[in-house]
Amino acid sequence: MERLLFHQLAKWKDKKKRKPLIIQGARQVGKTWIMKEFGKRYFENVVYINFENNERMKNVFEMDFDIPRIISALKIENGKTFEADNTLLIFDEIQEVPKALTSLKYFYENAPEYAIVAAGSLLGIALHQGTSFPVGKVEFLHLYPLNFYEFLMATGQDALAELLEQQDYELINSFSTKYIDLLRKYYYVGGMPEAVQCYIDTDDMQEVRNIQKELLVYYENDFSKHAPKETVPRIQMVWNSIPAQLAKENRKFIYGMVREGARAKDFELAIQWLEDCGLIHKCYRVKKPGMPLISYMEMSSFKIFLSDIGLLAAKANLPAKILLDGNKVFEEFKGALTEQFVAQELCAAEKELYYYSTENSTGEIDFILQQSSYCIPIEVKAEENLRARSLRAFCDKYSPDISIRTSMSNYRKEDWLCNVPLYALVQYINQIK
Repeated sequence: MERLLFHQLAKWKDKKKRKPLIIQGARQVGKTWIMKEFGKRYFENVVYINFENNERMKNVFEMDFDIPRIISALKIENGKTFEADNTLLIFDEIQEVPKALTSLKYFYENAPEYAIVAAGSLLGIALHQGTSFPVGKVEFLHLYPLNFYEFLMATGQDALAELLEQQDYELINSFSTKYIDLLRKYYYVGGMPEAVQCYIDTDDMQEVRNIQKELLVYYENDFSKHAPKETVPRIQMVWNSIPAQLAKENRKFIYGMVREGARAKDFELAIQWLEDCGLIHKCYRVKKPGMPLISYMEMSSFKIFLSDIGLLAAKANLPAKILLDGNKVFEEFKGALTEQFVAQELCAAEKELYYYSTENSTGEIDFILQQSSYCIPIEVKAEENLRARSLRAFCDKYSPDISIRTSMSNYRKEDWLCNVPLYALVQYINQIK
């Protein structure tokens, strides 16, 4: 399964002043696989340590930060010797041993010749709990579920994926029915590697759903295992409310939908925990499309999206037939899935999520994107409904240089906006300089 992160990993390997690298991401998005596969492709030797189930190595790192001693222990654990210039050291679930995390600083300062990749699904939580962190001595990459481009590659649609990169919109428009069919399948399957592999191997949507349900149970077990006991019920309540929050016409997160009479202070920690795990993305309201957008952000107004569209469909118990046939009964939730898709694509492209609305919540713009020197409004449409009243009002007021409506309709450039197909959105945005 090809992942776009391989390109960034290869660039990191060839850097002159390379720091230890930490790959962040939710559980089950493929961090362990990509680290091992990267090692296989680019190094003669791979030394893999999982701190979750290796007491010996836990003890080695607990003693001190003597790097020659640690390297000797790694060689003994590996069962053979290795040289720095052809070896990748992989430290998995590094949050389990805070001193292993701290040791990355000493590797960088005293043994920079070693290529080290670390990962930790719950690293964000560990840091919030006060784990010592080697600030400025490490680099970060984030692994998300497969985006739509990666889904096309994984399902053998390389030519369609390549066409999106080429941005030949006349040809893209010619194959729009194929793209739409595959996009609807992606809405159901999502980008969790195990679910995608199941779809490839079996083409059985019920089996895919079973895997998604198992993943949801797995995540919920994590709440009980790793979250503070007193916060677990609130995490579960927030988690369970997300489909209903997104099904509203105004998708702003409402605390009263979690529990009647609830206030922000009751659930802030629960939301932070889910965010630290990589299970949700927050999209903040901005009062004005000014640069930088963060300076106009309202911390108290936000939407919450899940990390994966397939998990959202599973959590909402949406049958495959409704998604694949475009059933009108679920039109409102189809809008929620489409916004989820766009949020997920933007996150995977390392874009910050913002949206715009007026004080009284009318005239909402689904996403505002800071790209190069532009603030770009993006209006999201589930199917081919091309009314864009909110976007028109926004453009009349603020006169943005670029405005985008994204839908199932073909690419079309108009005087005041560009209609970009949902499946080609990220490639279109990335070419804006």
